[in-house]
Amino acid sequence: MGAVAAAMKERGYTITGSDSAVYAPVSTFLESRGIAIASGYRAANIPEEADVIVVGNAISRGNAELEEVLKRKLRYVSMPEVLKEHFLRGKRNFVVSGTHGKTTTTSLLAWLLEEGGKNPSYLIGGVPRNFSGGARFAESAFFALEGDEYDTAFFDKRSKFLHYLPEAVIINNIEFDHADIFENLEAIKKSFRLLLRVVPSNGVIYANGDDANCREVVADSPAPVVTVGFGEGNDRRISGVVYGEDSTEFVLEGSRYRLPMNGEYNVRNAAMAICAGQFAGLAPEVMAAALETFRGVARRQELRGEVKGVKVIDDFGHHPTAIKETTEALQRRYVGSGGRLLTIFEPRSNTTRRKVFQEELGLALGASEMVILAPVADLHKIAEGDRLDMGQLVGAIGAMGREVYLEPDVEHIVARAVSLVRAGDSIAVFSNGGFGSIHEKLLGALEALPGEEN
Repeated sequence: MGAVAAAMKERGYTITGSDSAVYAPVSTFLESRGIAIASGYRAANIPEEADVIVVGNAISRGNAELEEVLKRKLRYVSMPEVLKEHFLRGKRNFVVSGTHGKTTTTSLLAWLLEEGGKNPSYLIGGVPRNFSGGARFAESAFFALEGDEYDTAFFDKRSKFLHYLPEAVIINNIEFDHADIFENLEAIKKSFRLLLRVVPSNGVIYANGDDANCREVVADSPAPVVTVGFGEGNDRRISGVVYGEDSTEFVLEGSRYRLPMNGEYNVRNAAMAICAGQFAGLAPEVMAAALETFRGVARRQELRGEVKGVKVIDDFGHHPTAIKETTEALQRRYVGSGGRLLTIFEPRSNTTRRKVFQEELGLALGASEMVILAPVADLHKIAEGDRLDMGQLVGAIGAMGREVYLEPDVEHIVARAVSLVRAGDSIAVFSNGGFGSIHEKLLGALEALPGEEN
């Protein structure tokens, strides 16, 4: 929503908006574009004169502003409808989907197209560092979109990506997520199958051939399918992976690439982007040069600072798989001889607040030497029988031989964290929210500790 608002402002629209909580990086990004966002929903925030109200998919009945829109019978649409009708028709739309890696893969693809001279439009659910913002609507045939399987709006429960008129689709992986709208994994697979139905016969689907759920979903696809992965059965196989301290090299289709990021999942992300780039007509040498200058995405393994030899890292990861794979990458990149990793986790997403990943979260978080847990966010919104059991989670992590603490608030978390770490350690904060500006508070508390900075 923030990225589209900024792009529409550049086209001359007057934009106003609201959110329940306004926090960086999107808040600062919007401020830099001259867009003021009201914090908190009030009927008075709806202008007396407005051409259209774009309703985000987090808004439901009972919201003060939505109720005002309905009472006044104002014209309202979903964000995907705005994109489809005003920006996507007639374009070569490349839609990046999957449970994990969508933001990074879309950012990679957009950068490959940019460096390949395609001047792409793009819509990314984050802040890619190679661009000035998360969206651009250019006079170009190409459009790279992050395709979310989450529902469209309170009045349209289909997945957002079904509106995006795809020519090429990337499916990074398929796992259960979004427990608030999908009953089970089969419901998620059904939504992906619906996506494949709208890919034209002259289009293409790039699917993770190492993922059993992806293989099942694309088995009866009406459009051409190309599998990508490490396994021998893939149509395009990733090989020759060499992990460096802050980069990874790999081979795809006989060409060697170097990505200035770490982790196996980032290799997969890059391989998918390269395949889509080939479909767009980009040469391997052009894409190899572009990858070298990729700068990543805000809140994805982002080093927020280092004080007295302790690094503070911010990551948006909240699904157990994302936490596990990011932890492995951080261990490889930052934790050297004598160093340790402290993970701080806030159960905030609609899925991680529920018990659906009770065991998986314990295993993922237990990959760190030390763990600090925050309370479940907005606990009152989850039925008691469905809630993540924090006591059980603490017990499971402790049973793995890890030092684990459950703290009541950000202030106690910060105090606990600075009491545990020493020079050479790293603190990884996993949250898909603002988390009370915990990163700045951690850096400030470390600065206040006695001793020389290393």
